[in-house]
Amino acid sequence: MAIKSAGGGKYRKMSMSPKEYQAFAKTREPSRSIFGNCIRAFIIGGAICVLGQAIQQLFIHLAHMKPEDASNPTVAVLIIISVILTSIGVYDKIAQFAGAGSAVPVTGFANSMCSAALEHRSEGLVLGVGGNMFKLAGSVIVYGTVAAFFVGIAHLIFGTGGAH
Repeated sequence: MAIKSAGGGKYRKMSMSPKEYQAFAKTREPSRSIFGNCIRAFIIGGAICVLGQAIQQLFIHLAHMKPEDASNPTVAVLIIISVILTSIGVYDKIAQFAGAGSAVPVTGFANSMCSAALEHRSEGLVLGVGGNMFKLAGSVIVYGTVAAFFVGIAHLIFGTGGAH
């Protein structure tokens, strides 16, 4: 690594250990307010959920669906909105502002899948888009399935699930 010296236009070689570099980088990193980040995440994450609830209410009242029947198309619409906003570069700006608030709902997962697809589209549909998009999805599906298995076992052991 070389940095420009203050006096002249010459560069001097700079050697740092990884630990020293981390300390140097930490001094240059802008400070972030944890409280402010939490508030922004809460507001944006909540707004996404309110949007989802509004979409579900539209399906219930306009399409005369039962609430449990309106859930699937609601999730599909949220995913489509997220993919469109990711494709035009808006969702990333929302995510920069909101932080974890945009990553928690289903829209965050759709954003990460779409981002991977857009990033690797030049490598082809199968090896580029499909291969890289499902690297993320595979881990989420595996951990979701394993978590569901353990929750099912807990319900079986403690008798909290199933029909009454």
